[in-house]
Amino acid sequence: MNPDDALRETLRLVVRAMSPARHDWWIVASAACRLHGIDPGPVRDVDVLLDERDLGAVLVPLGLSPAPGTSDGLFRSRCFVSWDAAPLTVEFFAGFELCEAGQWSEVRLQTREWRSFAGVELPVPERRELATLLRRFGRSKDLARAKLLSPSGPFPSR
Repeated sequence: MNPDDALRETLRLVVRAMSPARHDWWIVASAACRLHGIDPGPVRDVDVLLDERDLGAVLVPLGLSPAPGTSDGLFRSRCFVSWDAAPLTVEFFAGFELCEAGQWSEVRLQTREWRSFAGVELPVPERRELATLLRRFGRSKDLARAKLLSPSGPFPSR
């Protein structure tokens, strides 16, 4: 399966999987950039940030159990579960925290807009908030994506 077809099918499956959710959820990271119409490079997985109250309703029908996440020094989640039944791995996480200047803080998204892709509607953070989040991550790939999301995007200023 080519990468575009894998992403399309994975996003369709994510929408179906998230249908029992009763609280806000978002597609974030590289897939969210793609939904905003930029090329973030290869989308290797789909990151889904969801509300902890929806964990059982979403994960149990997929045969998954909520599990405590671990820290990699930059990120941690109270729950982190990978789902490998889609063409691309889907990473579900809740209680997402980011370590900045040695302090952990929960990532709370404020904006949510819907983007059409592959015949389905998916929620993502508003472009500016997504760029801010990626800058906070601070990794080179995230900084490059944030730059593409900036108001001038990849185009020269006018």
